[in-house]
Amino acid sequence: MLSKLAKIERVAFVASRTEEAQTARTRLASVYGDPSAEEADAIVALGGDGLMLEALHRFMNTGKPIYGMNRGSVGFLMNEFREEGLLERLRQGDITALRPLKMEATDIHGALHIAHAFNEVSLLRELHQAAKLRISIDGRIRLEELICDGILVATPAGSTAYNLSAHGPILPINAQLLALTSISAFRPRRWRGALLSRTARVTIEVLEIEKRPVAAAADHLEIRSVRRVDIYEDPVCTGLVMFDADHSWEERNLAEQFRY
Repeated sequence: MLSKLAKIERVAFVASRTEEAQTARTRLASVYGDPSAEEADAIVALGGDGLMLEALHRFMNTGKPIYGMNRGSVGFLMNEFREEGLLERLRQGDITALRPLKMEATDIHGALHIAHAFNEVSLLRELHQAAKLRISIDGRIRLEELICDGILVATPAGSTAYNLSAHGPILPINAQLLALTSISAFRPRRWRGALLSRTARVTIEVLEIEKRPVAAAADHLEIRSVRRVDIYEDPVCTGLVMFDADHSWEERNLAEQFRY
């Protein structure tokens, strides 16, 4: 958790393409001004969780916190939408620094693709055939062969997203852990995944690649027909996300774990 930004004066607005989000942007800009992102002290993202992820990527390493207000469908990463008192909410908000995963994916042609993920890096089968994967942690093979629909590596921030849907664990936002979660594992049938140190380097090799092609995705960027994927936390990249002080990320994670 970082300190609050008491001197926020200029706010830039970004919005999804929906009519609801665009209308909200127009009304807020008329009240609070409409500086460019470069001139602003903070960024307000109007939309859903997808827009929040896009904003985190766009403003990574700028030092500008992103405060989301829900004008979308899910909104786990967003605060409640209210027009009044925005600057005071921003000045009192809690800021959390997020370090993304770095994905280095080599495709079947030998090309290297590099991307970042604040939520997760996932590998998924492309065809009807199950994927066949070999998993190594820090250079040591830990699972010689996993037959499955896929596998993902999730950050604490992403542990309540796709990872949770795949029955992976919810991680506290400040936990020094990554979740390695299988997706519909067939063999070993009982293997569901593992908890790893945030310093771990995960290497996933695709076996029988011609018969069982696999795609890799880092948040919203997908690479088809990968041969090998290396995943690790990037120590030089940071995104800043802001929540209302009375509804912090820690509180959201706890509430999600007791949802029934």
